[in-house]
Amino acid sequence: MRFLKKIKLNNKKILITGSCGFIGYFVCKKLFDEYNDITIIGIDNINDYYDEDLKKNRLNLLKKNKKFIFYKEDISNKDKLLKIFDDNKPNIVINLSAQAGVRYSIGDPDSYINSNIIGFYNILEACRYNNIENLVFASSSSVYGNSDKYPSCVSDNTDKPISLYAATKKCDEILAYTYSSLYNINCTGLRFFTVYGPLGRPDMAYFSFCKKLINNETIKLFNYGNCLRDYTYIDDIVNGIFKVIHCPQQYKIYNIGHGSPVKLLDFVTILKDEMIKNNLLDKDFDLMKHVELVEKQKGDVDTTYCDTSELEKDFNYVPCVDFKTGISNFVKWFKDYYK
Repeated sequence: MRFLKKIKLNNKKILITGSCGFIGYFVCKKLFDEYNDITIIGIDNINDYYDEDLKKNRLNLLKKNKKFIFYKEDISNKDKLLKIFDDNKPNIVINLSAQAGVRYSIGDPDSYINSNIIGFYNILEACRYNNIENLVFASSSSVYGNSDKYPSCVSDNTDKPISLYAATKKCDEILAYTYSSLYNINCTGLRFFTVYGPLGRPDMAYFSFCKKLINNETIKLFNYGNCLRDYTYIDDIVNGIFKVIHCPQQYKIYNIGHGSPVKLLDFVTILKDEMIKNNLLDKDFDLMKHVELVEKQKGDVDTTYCDTSELEKDFNYVPCVDFKTGISNFVKWFKDYYK
């Protein structure tokens, strides 16, 4: 493990954008579980990209802690964002706010430019003027595009993104590098690889497939079910973020994933088996009668598969939750949440 100077989070103020999102909620929860003397300033616009009730439920859980301060704002509004920084004087910033979704970016590019580029620029400006100790920001595995080299390493070329979403995340990395160089901002970017788990995003395949199979609907498997995804359980992602926020660096990018891709058709089979175990599907449920194999969609990459050796070397990061266990946890939560 490489030696990195660590900072203590005791009595710190930590500003987290996207705090009502999937990853944001669990990062807030982890910080409150570990520290009883920190203050979290949460920012989220609670848009309608997916079920607002799910976001509001996460928010209500966080509001139970008196040290949680929340602002329903959009980070693309620079004046309001700067005022939040000025009013609260955060020490650390974790930027998880973004317009997500590869396919959605084709139909609504404006929201990606506003949130992922203008919004992140505003975050960097706020950090520049507020003496932030550490900025950690979300990037994405999509920056690798359709590479023919696997597993993807942080040193690989990322100049050919094949979706607007991926292009905005690549832009964030470049902006962060520039601001770090010009203004000595400590910042670390994490390229997330297909995050999943309880309380997750309903637009993700594992979530929407679960709903459709319960309703006896047909699911579409793009690229004829041959896509490979490096599914990473939420606990592993959060543990990685937790390690990184303690160690400010001038500028650094890491992959954060599981390192063992799962074929889409195998993924659906595991999901079906776990749903049968939890009595969400009949024991004789015929999966292939509910599957339509279709061609790949624009913007989709064939494979995501990451090399996490840099994160392991610097932070002793080791993902612990295998895919079957993670899906089992999700299905149990899904059953309880939706009854």
